[in-house]
Order: sequence, then C-alpha cells, then structure tokens
Amino acid sequence: MSLKIDKHSSPLSLVTMGLVLLFAVALQNACSDRNSKNIQDKKPGIASDGPIDTGKIKPHILGDVGNGKEVFRFETFGNEGFWFNAMRWQQGVVDSKFTPKQMLEIGLQIDMESPGIDAGLRQKLQAEFMTDLTPQLAPLLNDHNTTIALLNANAFIGVVAKDNNGDKQLNILKGDFVGVSCAICHTVTDKSTFDMPTAGSAGKRIDGPASLTFNMGRFLALANNSRAYYPNMQQIFLGVSIGRAARGMRPNSSEKDVDEYLSNPKFYPVGTFDETSDGNGNSVKNVPLFRQDLAAPFGTSGEFELYHDISNSSYTTNLDLTTLATPEGLEFLKGLGGPAGEQIHKEYKQILKETGVTGYPFVQAKMQGKPGELNTIVGRRVDEQKLNDMTAYVFSLQPPPAPKVNEEMAMRGREIFRANCTSCHNVDQSKPVPLTLVDLKTLWPGYTPVVVGLRGNKKLSKILNSPGDFDDKMVIVDASAHAGARGNALPMLLDLARTTIFLHDASVKSLDELLDPNRGKNSPHPFYIDDTKQRADIIEFLRGLDINSEKKENKAVAKK
Repeated sequence: MSLKIDKHSSPLSLVTMGLVLLFAVALQNACSDRNSKNIQDKKPGIASDGPIDTGKIKPHILGDVGNGKEVFRFETFGNEGFWFNAMRWQQGVVDSKFTPKQMLEIGLQIDMESPGIDAGLRQKLQAEFMTDLTPQLAPLLNDHNTTIALLNANAFIGVVAKDNNGDKQLNILKGDFVGVSCAICHTVTDKSTFDMPTAGSAGKRIDGPASLTFNMGRFLALANNSRAYYPNMQQIFLGVSIGRAARGMRPNSSEKDVDEYLSNPKFYPVGTFDETSDGNGNSVKNVPLFRQDLAAPFGTSGEFELYHDISNSSYTTNLDLTTLATPEGLEFLKGLGGPAGEQIHKEYKQILKETGVTGYPFVQAKMQGKPGELNTIVGRRVDEQKLNDMTAYVFSLQPPPAPKVNEEMAMRGREIFRANCTSCHNVDQSKPVPLTLVDLKTLWPGYTPVVVGLRGNKKLSKILNSPGDFDDKMVIVDASAHAGARGNALPMLLDLARTTIFLHDASVKSLDELLDPNRGKNSPHPFYIDDTKQRADIIEFLRGLDINSEKKENKAVAKK
C-alpha cells in the first residue's frame, strides 16, 4: 500500500520504475541469499538485528526560560509573510467566514486568559460556552467577526497576529498578518471553559502536551493557496506515489484537489503533522514538548541530535516552505532525494510562479552553514539566542500529572513491564530516553525494503521503501547524517492516559489495541501481552506513569 503506481503516468515512466523495482528486488534477493533471516549487515540505512546505539547525549546551550516561553508561544521569525503572501491563510478564513465554533471543530484551542480578549467579549463567550453552541444561543461563537476579534487578540493558541503595519495595534483586516508558532501543535488548554470532544477546547493554556485533536490538514486547507504547501505533501515520481493516498499531488493539481487531500483524515490523520519535505504522504503524530532534556535524539527517526537544530529546521522549512525554492533549498533537496529532490524544487517553483508568490523566502534568518547540515538544512539559521531560550523553556516544562490509578493493578503491571519492555524502554520516566534507534525490521517484522532511489549526498543511506505504510517517515528521512543508522527513536512514556493515538503514524487508537496480539505478528510494534488481565494491569501502570512514579512505587513496595 505504501508504493502506488499512478494510472495517469506515461508508459515510459511506468517502464522506468519497473526497471528500478526489478533491480531493487534482485538486490533484496541477493541480500536474502547471504542471510537466511533476511537481516542485513549493519551499514547506514540498512536494517540490523537490534536497537542501534546513537552515542552520548549532546550538550545543549540553554538560555532564559522566561524569554523562551514567549518564543515558544508567540515567535514566528517572520513566517507570517509565508502564511499571508504564499498560503494566504487569513484571507481564506475571512473569505469563508469561518466561525470560532468551526475553529474549535478543526481542533484549535482558545486561550481564555489571553490579555487581548476584551473583558466584555470574554464574559459573553463564557456564557455562550455553557449552551449547546447553536446560532440562537451562541451567536458570537457562530459569527465570523468574532473569529477576527479572537485572531487579533492572539487567543487561538499558536496562531499569532503580528503588527506588520507598525501602528501598535493588531488588526488583520488592516494590514497585519497571521503567522504560526510552535504552540499550535504542542499546547492544549485545561478545558476549564469548554471542551469539544475529539476537537478543540477553551480555557487556560498548558504548554508542552501534544495537541492530538488538532486537524492540521484542515487548517492548511483553509488557506486560499494551499498549493503553496506542496513540498510537504504526497507527490508522484516516475509514476510512483509513496504514502497513504491512492495517488499523490501534481504541480498542476487544483486547489480543490489539494484541499480534498489535506482534509481527508485517511491521508492526513487528526493529531499529526507532515514535517518532512520529501514528497511522501507521511504526517506523524504530534509529540509532547515537555521535558525535552529527556527526549534526545529528536524526530521520529532520530534525525536531529540537538533540540536547537530541529527547532531551526521547523522554522526555516515547515513554517516557511519557500526556502525550498531557493538555490540552498535545491541543494538540500538534491542531497536528500537526488532526482526526486530536484523535481520537488522545480515543481514547487512552478507552483509559486503560477500562484503569484514573490519576495520569498520570508523567514527572518541568517545565511549560514552548508545546506543539508543538521544545523542549517537550507543554509539558514534563525536567532540563536531565541533558540537557546526556547530550548531552556521546553527542557523545563513539566508533564501533566498522571491520573489516579488502581495501585494494585499498577504494581502488577510494573512487574509485567519490567519483564517484557525494558530492553527498549525505561521504567523510571525521570531518566532520559535510551539513546537508541530501534531498527525497522525489529520494530516491524513485515518490513521488506527494496532500494527505490539514490541520494545526491552519498554519505547518506540508500532510499528504501517497503510495501505497507509504517516506514513512510523513513523512506527518505533517517538518522544516517549523524548516527549511521535507520530506525525509530524511542518515545517518552508520559501523558499516556490522555493519549488517543499511538505509533508515529497514528495507526493505533488505544493502549489496549497496541498490546493486543490480534493486531498480528507482522504488524508494527508486535510486542503483545496475551493475557487480558495482565494487559489491563500493564495499561493501568502506563496510564499512571509520570516523572515521579518510580519513586512512588518504590515507597509503596517498601511499605509492604
């Protein structure tokens, strides 16, 4: 399912891809002949037979926590230029007369303590949130003018209005632009004012927890020129499309086609974000950003050793994709994807020209380093002090307290966890996540990769793809730039009671499903607990995990 042949491709393209696949299958068979277990030699980008040690934790330069909070919440580094001039997001919101209720329905959160909200408006909204939100009982929440007021008040978390016209007031109808900050995917509210099940909420903001009900695809589709997000969508190369959709987008795909793709949760699941400019449809689960001092390496495939670098990458690519249409962007894409990277660059420039996007890139960053290097992937670096400050903030953020659980069940579950899960995961969540990458063959027994392309950067791994979707994030992007390895980074096991999607591709919906052997022996993460009572115990243990849970358990054991 991961590899699709586009029926609209030319016969020549299909033949070419057929030859590539035949060569790849032959190569795979040769490897299988040398090793009856079909586990290949430990080389960069090739499956191995166990967790891969990535070395020591790299030291981070930490700035000011208080300043870092402001960076995390409100810093855009100028990306409002991209969202206004390229995506035309706020124009789409205005033209469609999108209401606050609809904003909540796509999973945005409202910070009711935002100082920009007029006291009278806040009081009226609080009253309306007590109703069933019908237009009759909640006229303000069904009025697009209230949306404009809340955007001007910076009340939608992570959607940041900037004073672009310099009049010291915020009004997006009078020359001010809206950008995006980290908080859009990594902040929730306490739901003290309102909670829309499986969608947005309103209340006091809580920085750090992953926003697992935010529909980023629908957010992008609101834009009048969502085609400007093309590099981070599923595309077609030589007649082949890798991702969740039957076929990918083309440079001449209409705005309607792009919006339908982005708005389809089968292609772009709720609670995920496609964070890699690789032409694959591979959005990944939003991760928490509390206690990031415990979380290295960073990224699903552990591609970044330093938090500063993954932050810089987000601001200089994902939140302003027009950097990929620059010469430095071309160099990065060629190194990452060879001819496919060149195609992304060419087609993206075509889209920007057709849609009248000029004056890019918009991000405020210094020209620095070499494209493709982890700290300057498109030859740019945003303000270093602000990166240091934000790193200090996310390192200091504490996870939400775990709910009260059944102590006897959790104690039994702890021992089951110790017996079954500690070859990869820590029991003590106050310790850093092990610096290992779990190779794909171990994590996914159904992984049968073939070579489907070569990089421009020969130091990186070969481009591999397997039937099925679980490897989609690592077809192009992996940790071979620094670790010589290809695999999944280990997650923190915190805030699991609130978590509704599991594994990086959001393919599992509960802890019970994750640990249930009915998923099958060849499914991703096939590490199951057969006995239903034992499974219930380990789930209770996992739901109750927090930073201090091991200390609490040890005290409880000592008392007994």
